[in-house]
Formats: sequence, C-alpha cells, structure tokens
Amino acid sequence: MSLLELRELNKHFGGLHVTNGVNLTLNPGEIHCLIGPNGAGKSTLFRLILGEHHPGSGDILFAGENITTLKSFARIHRGLSVKFQVPGVFKGLSVRQNLEIALQSRHRGVELEAEIGRLLDFLGLESEQAQTAGNLSHGQKQWLEIGMAISLKPRLLLLDEPTAGMSPEETHMTGEMVQRLNADGMTVLAIEHDMAFVRQVAQRVTVLHLGQVFAQGSIDEIVADERVAAIYLGQAHA
Repeated sequence: MSLLELRELNKHFGGLHVTNGVNLTLNPGEIHCLIGPNGAGKSTLFRLILGEHHPGSGDILFAGENITTLKSFARIHRGLSVKFQVPGVFKGLSVRQNLEIALQSRHRGVELEAEIGRLLDFLGLESEQAQTAGNLSHGQKQWLEIGMAISLKPRLLLLDEPTAGMSPEETHMTGEMVQRLNADGMTVLAIEHDMAFVRQVAQRVTVLHLGQVFAQGSIDEIVADERVAAIYLGQAHA
C-alpha cells in the first residue's frame, strides 16, 4: 500500500488553476523530490497535503485513509510533519529549549532528556544547545527546525526547500541527515531547487509545471529529459 496518494487533485485561486489534476504516489520508505520552476504549484501542493488549503476536487489518501477533509492537526496526529522554507524556531529560546518544546507532548523526565540528547547529536548541535536559537547560523536554524519536525517521529516528513540559503557543504550535510532519517524508515517528500541535493537524496523525482505533473522518474531520467531542461533545469543554470 502507498503511504501517500494524491488523486486528480485540483485547486483554484480565483481564475488561476494552481493545482491541475495532480496524481502522485509515495511509497513507504521513499525519498521523493518535487521540483519545478517558480509558480509551478509546489508549495500549494504541500499546503493541500497538510490541510492548510482544501482542494476544489480530488482526494488525498494517507496510509489508505481518505484525509481530504481532515484538519491539519488531525493529519499531524496520523503521522505527517513539515519543515517550511523559512525557519520557524523560537528565536529567543535556546536550542535545547526549542527541542524540549517540540518533544514535551510525548516525553517526560529522563526519557525527555534522552530524546533531547539524541536529537542534539543527530543535528550536530550539541555545542550550541545553550545558545539562543536566533544567534545560530542560517543552516543551523534549518537543522534545528528539522529536529523539531522529526521530534514527532512522523511516518511522512515534508520538507519545503530545506537547503535554501545554505552553503554547498551545509547542503550536503542536510542531504546526509535526510538519508539517515530515511535509513531509519522515514518517508520524505521534499520541494527543492538545489539539484545537487536532489541528485544526492532523491529516489524518485516529480516535476511540476503550471500546476500539473510534467514528468516523473529517477534523477538521471529527469536530467536527461530535454523537455524538463527547457522548462526548469535550463532556468536553474541560466
């Protein structure tokens, strides 16, 4: 059974058809990247999956259950989690306090301390744990928010441009984090513009263009597709 299935999903904003008959399937344990030019409808699709927007028509299935009409919190309870493009960390609190807030609904006492320690180690932020989150580098803030998103131990992690603004080294380290999460069984759907990151992590790639699925396949198949190069990859390297 697929973990996530989108069936003929449509969304209009006024006269603009931003999601146009999208069909997409994610298998359990997959890293799937969503790419496409600006305005292709990628972020809208994420918000449809999360329940922040509701489709005009079509269905969203999660682990076989139709969640199309469920509120966002109900979807999160079922095992969805998200890290948006702009870090939403609590800037006035320490790194450790941010993780504690994310974990405290599920853990207490010794167990909570152990989970905080595990995440600090995973994120490479042990030496920054007492530092105010607002003073972290951009890349470290992104990693902290990934840590907060995975604190729920989701079945599906949604990442919206997780490497935006990162150096090539930070981007590669983020890719390694995603691969480690995936090796532990987490399914990942990522919107990303950085093709080095996509090449590093993606097992399958879907290209969106003008709200529609334009192409789908392995990263090698996508890069070799001249139609994709014309609408996206050529732009990226222009």
